[in-house]
Amino acid sequence: MFALYLAALTSTAHAQAPVALVEEVTGTLPGVEFMDYVAPGKVIALGPRDAIVLGYIRSCWRETIRGGTVTVGQDQSDVSGGTVERVKVRCDGGRMELAAEQSRQGATSVMRDPAAGRPRRAALPKPQFILHGRSPVIELKGGGTVSIERLDAAGETFTHELPRAKLRRDAFADLADFGVSLSPGGLYVARVGEQQIVFQVDGEAATGKAPLAGRLLRFRPPG
Repeated sequence: MFALYLAALTSTAHAQAPVALVEEVTGTLPGVEFMDYVAPGKVIALGPRDAIVLGYIRSCWRETIRGGTVTVGQDQSDVSGGTVERVKVRCDGGRMELAAEQSRQGATSVMRDPAAGRPRRAALPKPQFILHGRSPVIELKGGGTVSIERLDAAGETFTHELPRAKLRRDAFADLADFGVSLSPGGLYVARVGEQQIVFQVDGEAATGKAPLAGRLLRFRPPG
């Protein structure tokens, strides 16, 4: 009996893990807002003029759904009575989630050549995942200070205070709104307090407000 109970708890926890992010909302959808995470089994009722855009973090499907009833799945949605347009976007969601789990490991010391002012290539860390947008979206519940430093070239550093008042849904800041545009192919480290994430920008990364699933940097709340 205990084994069955434990299995049920594990199954419920897995079912509740968020798999997609609400990227756009048209109309008034009770219980669903822009930048909400949604989990498998979530049912969203859309009116005839309502629409929603869901970005699946691991499967990299981006869905534009108009009308009908939406049931969120593990990799894509089931849509009844409405229309859905699916586009496969470039994202590295599985490794991005792992990087978020590992972000508390502490800051990496990057050795620089004192003469050239450049990092020594032998000392450069490997990227934990690839970012497919040049302007990251920072997830940091409650806010904080984020710094982004380029590791494979000198002179590119961004530091931004992200107080709660500047965050969407108390957790998200789109650095496109701050004029941040990273260099395609660049290797970077993003730091918040003692947390860090090392990532590389794809050589063909899109500018501006590219799909969210491809440009998330997720940090755990401080404390």
